[in-house]
Amino acid sequence: QGLKPIVSTESPALIFGTTSKLASDLPATDSFLGKNTVPDLQKLFQKADGLPVHLKRGVPDKLLYRTTMALTIGGTIYCLVALYMASQPRNQ
Repeated sequence: QGLKPIVSTESPALIFGTTSKLASDLPATDSFLGKNTVPDLQKLFQKADGLPVHLKRGVPDKLLYRTTMALTIGGTIYCLVALYMASQPRNQ
C-alpha cells in the first residue's frame, strides 16, 4: 500500500485569468517610484533642535496639533456637560 502524501503535489488552479508581474520583471526606473525622500526626512527628524517629532515639519504640523488638541478638549467638555445633564432628575 505505501504511504500517501498529505499535501497535494499539484499546483492549485488559477483564480484570476491574468498573471501578476514580479518585481524583477519591472524596469528599474519607473516613473511611479519617484525620488527617495527617506534620507532627507531622516536628517530633518534627527536634528537636535529641541522640538518634538510631531512638530518638526513646521506650520502644517502645528495646525494639525492645535486642531487635534482643540477637538480633544472640546469633546471632553461636551462629554462632561452631557454627563451632568444626564445626572439631573427630570421635572415631572
